[in-house]
Amino acid sequence: MKALAHPTRMFIVDELSRGERCVCELTEMIGVEMPTVSRHLSILKKAGLVRDDKRGLKIFYQLRVPCCLSFLKCVESVLQADEAEACRAA
Repeated sequence: MKALAHPTRMFIVDELSRGERCVCELTEMIGVEMPTVSRHLSILKKAGLVRDDKRGLKIFYQLRVPCCLSFLKCVESVLQADEAEACRAA
């Protein structure tokens, strides 16, 4: 969970759920320097959420655990329900 606790990493996981991407594509999408994107990808890789595949000079990343998206959607729905309940109680 800690690996997903950053908006950029959440964005990367969401993007990788649509298909593999190279670091250069993610860098362009996110709009930050390549070392920053690489650092985020390294955290996701160490957590076992993504895997990489080096092809020539490019490294492509794939989502290794697609079920994490279902879990995150579940958590989001619980948080929204809690928020709605808190608003009704106030």
